[in-house]
Amino acid sequence: MRTIPGLALLLVSCLRPAEDRSERDLEVGHASRHGVSLDVDDGLAVVRELGRERIVLWASAPAWTFTLDHPGAAGDGVALEIHNAMPDGVLGGEGVTIEELPGIVSTRKSYRLTLTGSPLRLSFMPANAARGGSFRFALLSDVQEALDRVGDIFERINAEPDVSFLFGAGDLTEQGTHEQLQQYQDELLALNVPYYTTLGNHELGQSPSLYHDYFGRGSFSFVYRQVRFTLLDSASATLDRAVWDWLDGWLEQGRNGVHVVSMHIAPIDPSGVRNGSFASRAEASKLIGTLAAAGVDLTVYGHVHSYYAFENAGIPAFISGGGGAVPERFDDVGRHFVVFDIDSQDGLLASKVVQVDD
Repeated sequence: MRTIPGLALLLVSCLRPAEDRSERDLEVGHASRHGVSLDVDDGLAVVRELGRERIVLWASAPAWTFTLDHPGAAGDGVALEIHNAMPDGVLGGEGVTIEELPGIVSTRKSYRLTLTGSPLRLSFMPANAARGGSFRFALLSDVQEALDRVGDIFERINAEPDVSFLFGAGDLTEQGTHEQLQQYQDELLALNVPYYTTLGNHELGQSPSLYHDYFGRGSFSFVYRQVRFTLLDSASATLDRAVWDWLDGWLEQGRNGVHVVSMHIAPIDPSGVRNGSFASRAEASKLIGTLAAAGVDLTVYGHVHSYYAFENAGIPAFISGGGGAVPERFDDVGRHFVVFDIDSQDGLLASKVVQVDD
């Protein structure tokens, strides 16, 4: 039987609707321009600008390392900016003199690098990043059409004591356009801590690759204070085959410690209000079983515009879609975020919902 190329392509795209995004994940953090090349380990930062005199990176994690190959001669200077940075983060490395410059935004770091050799191996790391113990982080998702008024949520997060960073489960914008992604980036300047998030289905509206240009990978994993955080791209109500492969490795790395997993669409919608779950029940069951078998300690989701606390095969689970999108139902939850207290030995200690609207 003769195969119709267009039909074959459609069938492949239906089988792997998130394939393009997983391939794009592998490109994040790697760039070569004007004779300068930069490679971020595990793609944990976006290369926003790369030149001989100026480099701009957007951080997707609290701590990360990178290699910079610069053709400049010894003594040449390079301006480096790190956006969405931990306020107490420190840039270090060998073969370079580093001068931190004063700044006015807590999550933007500026440096003057004086080259003494190349390639350079550099790291950005908060002072306590490797130390275990207890800390707090907040969760916010599903801002969407409320982007113009997200500032008061950020103010309320700033007022919450001892929050290390804001965690996210997608749907930052309504359609994922350049203008909306740029606005969200600008709104984040009011937040005193960085925001590490994955994408949601609303970021797929104009072009799925735009999100990667601004905020980085949809699926990635990092460690902070000896706790592993893994974010998965479930924006198409499934995990791509490549993401399943990566997840196996991240689960193995986090097996002997505390592990938090985030994604936009939950495998199973506990409310049953609408189809707010994976397209395949079989895949949903497989994922929940895989996370439970690996000893994951906490799962967090968005997509459903409300708040739910439940369990996935014994794993504490939370849905929080209170960033301002149209409420899922009339439950009086309203705009909100969730604060978690977690410990590198004991896992989840406590959680609380903070309602922003009276």
